[in-house]
Parts: sequence; C-alpha cells; structure tokens
Amino acid sequence: MDTYELTASAFADKIDVGRSSISHILSGRNKPSLEFVLKIIENFPEVELYWLLNGKGSFPKKNAPQVEEFGKRETPDLFDTDSNTHTERAPKESADSHQQLSEKMKRQIRRIVVFYTDGTFENFTEIN
Repeated sequence: MDTYELTASAFADKIDVGRSSISHILSGRNKPSLEFVLKIIENFPEVELYWLLNGKGSFPKKNAPQVEEFGKRETPDLFDTDSNTHTERAPKESADSHQQLSEKMKRQIRRIVVFYTDGTFENFTEIN
C-alpha cells in the first residue's frame, strides 16, 4: 500500500474486498485468507508470493530466479523458450547421451507440482 501510495480504502477497492477486511488485517485482528492473498497477486503481479507470505525474498518480484538462490543444481533446458510454443529439443546422438538416457529411464517420477500464474497450484503424486 505504501509503495503505491494507496489508502486502506483504495487498496480494498483495487483488490475487490470489503474495507473492513483490510482494517481487520492491518489491526492484527484477522489473518489474510488464501482468497485475499490471491486477489493481491492477481491485481499486483509484481508482488512475490513468498515475500507476501513470509516477509522473505524481494519486492518487487525479480524477473528470473537465480539457481544459486535456491541451492539447487542446474537442470538441462528441455524446452525451446525462444517462442511461445514449447518444442522439445532432440537429444544429441552419442554413446554418452544414450547411457545418460538409460540411467534416467531407471528413475521414476514420484511427484509433480504445477504452479499457475494466478498463484494456485496442483500436486500430483504417485499412486501405489
């Protein structure tokens, strides 16, 4: 609200919630609901969800997360990101790539999480 110089009333109108909701949250009487948080993310896409929920991270949102930031190893780019349509790249033909592919095929997917731009996600887990 401070960044955009919005009053509590103007902020409530912008994200389409009741003005009393803002008042209760600002006073500490109530905690924001998931719906409330999603309305903020929808109306202010530059707000980093992790920052909003935990007070950690950055505001405004950085364009691209750094791999080192998450402490994860780099993964190969499997899709052509130069266009809006994602096309799988053909693997290089070599003995090494065949061996690597063979090793990867031994692994099985246990869980997939899909994050959507509206702040929601779906969790798909292995069925036993």
